[in-house]
Amino acid sequence: MESLLHLISRHGYIVVFVVVLAEAIGLPLPAAIALVGAGAAVASKVLRAHVVLPLAISAMLLGDSLLYILGRHMGWMLLGILCKVSINPETCILRSAESFYKRGKMTLLFAKFIPGVNTMAPPLAGSMKMRFDQFIRLDFLGAALYTCSYFVAGYLFRDFLMSIVHGFQSAGHAIEAVLAVAAVLYAGYRTWLYGKYSMYKLVPKVQVQELAKKLSAEGSADKVLLVDVRSHGYYDENAERIKGSIRLEPNNLEDELKNLPKGKDIYLYCT
Repeated sequence: MESLLHLISRHGYIVVFVVVLAEAIGLPLPAAIALVGAGAAVASKVLRAHVVLPLAISAMLLGDSLLYILGRHMGWMLLGILCKVSINPETCILRSAESFYKRGKMTLLFAKFIPGVNTMAPPLAGSMKMRFDQFIRLDFLGAALYTCSYFVAGYLFRDFLMSIVHGFQSAGHAIEAVLAVAAVLYAGYRTWLYGKYSMYKLVPKVQVQELAKKLSAEGSADKVLLVDVRSHGYYDENAERIKGSIRLEPNNLEDELKNLPKGKDIYLYCT
């Protein structure tokens, strides 16, 4: 944090723009800290509010618009790429899609404050064919709310922020050692979780031709169950399903699994 604030004090507007844009497109950079630092810099008369605020909002809109366009053309492929930082990418996508489904377009107003949904909301909006004019209006309001919230916090609590920075400087190597140990423990925890969830990647897959052949075999159709697990936005009441398949809501698996018939080979398909 100290180094980022130092960069803002020296290079000002360009640092805020680059950091906010980078986080908007999914890179692990702390836009919130940059905005807090910008607020503190304005309070110290290093930067000007009427320049840095429009610049930060423009950077966020630029990044979000790029992800919206890519999401419109790449769909779940892009969502999978953005979820790579998650232990379980499938859960990451479904959680974001469910949030978008429940709250609709209004998700864009608060998405920036929700970890895991902040980067996913723009490409989800694109992949679900939201009109760009609707998207950009709501995204502008969300970007403005997010930007101003952290900017105002930095502006109002500049002295407190500076005391924290000075505390880091005074603690020196002790703080660095604590952070290093925490980083190692966190990395170990992530590795353990990765091993825990890696079993789900071993689920066998079947080719369409192979399944069609099995369904056409005499007496086999009664032993096979096809399940449509498309998430919200890719399935609606009028959506066409494979003949003979049933619908299963992927965000409510615990209850849905209880209703599946026993003694059948189950095949799942999605978009």
